[in-house]
Amino acid sequence: MWLFLGIVFSLGVLIPGKHSLKLQYDRDQVLHIVPETFQQVQHLQHLCSSLLLDLWKPLLPEDIWAGEDLHIRVPAPLVQEVKDSLDQHMISYKVLISDVQELVDQSMRRERTSHTQVLEGYVYTQYHPMEEIYQWMTQIQKSNSELVTQHYLGKTIENRTMYYLQISQPSDKTKKIIWMDCGIHAREWISPAFCQWFVKEILQNYKSDPKISRFLKNLDLYILPVLNIDGYIYSWEKDRLWRKNRSPHMNGTCYGTDLNRNFNSSWGSIGVSYNCSSEIFCGSGPESEPETRAMAQFIERKKSDILCYLTIHSYGQYILTPYGSTTKPPSNSEELMRVAKKASAALMGKYGTRYEVGSTSLILYSNSGSSRDWAHMIGIPFSYTFELRDKGSHGFVLPPDQIQPTCEETMLAVTTIIDYIDQKYFPGGAVMLTSGSLGLSLCLSVVLTWTVS
Repeated sequence: MWLFLGIVFSLGVLIPGKHSLKLQYDRDQVLHIVPETFQQVQHLQHLCSSLLLDLWKPLLPEDIWAGEDLHIRVPAPLVQEVKDSLDQHMISYKVLISDVQELVDQSMRRERTSHTQVLEGYVYTQYHPMEEIYQWMTQIQKSNSELVTQHYLGKTIENRTMYYLQISQPSDKTKKIIWMDCGIHAREWISPAFCQWFVKEILQNYKSDPKISRFLKNLDLYILPVLNIDGYIYSWEKDRLWRKNRSPHMNGTCYGTDLNRNFNSSWGSIGVSYNCSSEIFCGSGPESEPETRAMAQFIERKKSDILCYLTIHSYGQYILTPYGSTTKPPSNSEELMRVAKKASAALMGKYGTRYEVGSTSLILYSNSGSSRDWAHMIGIPFSYTFELRDKGSHGFVLPPDQIQPTCEETMLAVTTIIDYIDQKYFPGGAVMLTSGSLGLSLCLSVVLTWTVS
């Protein structure tokens, strides 16, 4: 009976919408549990697997550990039975979210932006559907044509166009690149909101902020506001908690690949599922998805110029370094950690928000096929995942009133990383020292010393 109910309710309740059926999460609850014993862990793993409960943290039942946080969404019809089962096994729990649908409604409560409004003033403190983000990209390029260009990246599985923005000050020298992508997971709406905020802040402040002004002389910024466009649209129109892209599998009986398990970095080896109905289905092979492939091929072509890869996610408040598939640290692990801690401190300085810093496999869970690991493996020296607010009070459904403080503090962290890279590779704001230029300067130094003496 429980298994049947789990299958029926784990995805939410379908109700007729204006244009189509829309999943509702009325009175679904998110529970916070910290199991204390191995027996409790076993019971929770069985409960989550048999009822197909929606794990928010961690993502797999086998990653449930004693002493570690567990966040699970429980469908309304199962709430009491699940709580009774926890009580029977002496497992303490706390209700993080008492009604998921209330939060969903809150995140979508907004005035629809007309084309005129986009031109007059974009509202960065609310979430925007993809149609408006497309309009915003077009407008931001038109309004800042001396600095911003919009470029084609590829097509999604549903044939939508992927664009990235390039922020570049005109220069006669070859510049290096900082890459940032948002929205690889559809339900993490705060992520695209940050990419948009980041672009706004750079464009508003590059003339007055000496740090931004300095790094733009040496670095171009490439921003992909939404990587998983089909999934993002689906999260607005059908299922707010959708995570994956929308590729069909098993003759259309299940949909979606987790794009952050689909990159060619130890693909399919750990922390994934081969079941296409799973939230962490890794696809049929590395880069099997057009979205992954488009981004990977582009970055591969540019990798010799890319100094830093940033990918923005939620939730949990982490700055994560490579790797997820192994606990063996990368060769520049010490520097990666030092810079991340510096960024975390800058972030905390704004509102006191604490971010944990470390490699994914050591402080979160093991996974393979992530974009962050892949970027570092192909030779991009600095590669980080940001997991933005919060710690679980709202989870994936962060209210709009959290957008501004989240983006303000994250901006400080990201610009700290970029500033460090700028100063490392362009000391004193000068042209980057190559091995050739360094050799020439040493020769001149020797000649001058000999002449003077």
